[in-house]
Amino acid sequence: MTTLSIPDMSCGHCKAAVETAIRKLDPGAQVQVDLTTRRAEITSSQTVPAMIAALAAVGFPAEPA
Repeated sequence: MTTLSIPDMSCGHCKAAVETAIRKLDPGAQVQVDLTTRRAEITSSQTVPAMIAALAAVGFPAEPA
């Protein structure tokens, strides 16, 4: 499991965009988003750099938490 900090994430639309971006990269990914802490816990076969790039591409810069 990977935890990413996504500081620009603040609403339900943001949460959906993050989940969609990760699942587009890996349809089998499990994504749990916490808007309060602005973090996402992700279980995926993809690398952390690939997930960070996918999120940046949809406007949500992220970094490992």
